Amino acid sequence: MDFIDQIRALASRIANTKDMIQTEEATKNAMVMPFIQALGYNVFDPLEVTPELVSDVGTKKGEKVDYAILKDGKPIILFECKKCGGDLSINHASQLFRYFHVTEARFGVLTNGLTYRFFTDLEQPNKMDEKPFLEFNILDFKDQDIDELKKFAKSSFDIEIILTTANELKYTRVIQNIIGELMMNPTDDFVRLISNEYTSGKRFTPAIKEQFAQITKKAFQQLVNDRINERLKVAMSPAAESNTENAAAPIAIEPDESQIVTTEQEIEGFHIVRAILRDVINPRRVVMRDAQSYCAILFDDNNRKPICRLWFNNPSRLMLGLINGKEQEKMPLSDVDDIYNYAEQLKVTIAAYINSES
Repeated sequence: MDFIDQIRALASRIANTKDMIQTEEATKNAMVMPFIQALGYNVFDPLEVTPELVSDVGTKKGEKVDYAILKDGKPIILFECKKCGGDLSINHASQLFRYFHVTEARFGVLTNGLTYRFFTDLEQPNKMDEKPFLEFNILDFKDQDIDELKKFAKSSFDIEIILTTANELKYTRVIQNIIGELMMNPTDDFVRLISNEYTSGKRFTPAIKEQFAQITKKAFQQLVNDRINERLKVAMSPAAESNTENAAAPIAIEPDESQIVTTEQEIEGFHIVRAILRDVINPRRVVMRDAQSYCAILFDDNNRKPICRLWFNNPSRLMLGLINGKEQEKMPLSDVDDIYNYAEQLKVTIAAYINSES
């Protein structure tokens, strides 16, 4: 099984069991240890993965870090664990800070079983940075995230390679967050900068500020939608269709529907459905067909074989349409990741289609 398939399988299992995990110890056993194992390390070999590594740190005796991954008898990655869904603020990483300072490990990981924050010492040697250079969410990741995570796998671990990209990753993440916030809530200074070309010489009144704030938000949204649709057109071109069978599953958009806008949430939902069903069918048989009122996920691109429907036109009220024969049951979602909660129902729908083929 490929690395990405192992992570997806673990993600599917965690999505189904996370609500049952209430303690830090359960989080370690059910989430963190399988994650370390997926990276290729033997969690049952204390010479490779040592739980509760003990060391004296200054005046503190018997300090323990939850897990240490070893290479040639020396720690290379330290893990500090909190209970599932627990707070991962830097204030909860005191032990990780102290251990990072006194061991030869160059990487520290703070996790609650769902989110993994990777730290190193980019700002001051031997002192762990307060901000992570990489953050990986087991229930919400992209292919690019997998590429970065794989650098920590036993088979490809190379300190110099990771450190080379760590600095760029750290600042890229910060800049992305700033841009994302500006898209949703443009600051006065940003709006002033954007509007300056059209209001030069005029006073920046509250009315002008409000007008251009709304225009700026709409322009950002339209830009994102245009980029998504451009990528979809490339993916659907004849050259893309002739790619290998390992290429991404097809996404079909109904023709002659100029009002259709395929959103990032719909694409994310489509990939989640694919990830859920890849255990039972070839993911290329799962196809997205967008429409004005909803986005359909189909089996074999057949309108008569709907797997589910994504009712995402209202971003504040997401709905998943589950198919039962000719009936549809709409289930409210607080987040796109909630689709994982209906994995079994989606697999039942696919099983019905497969049985009818037989």
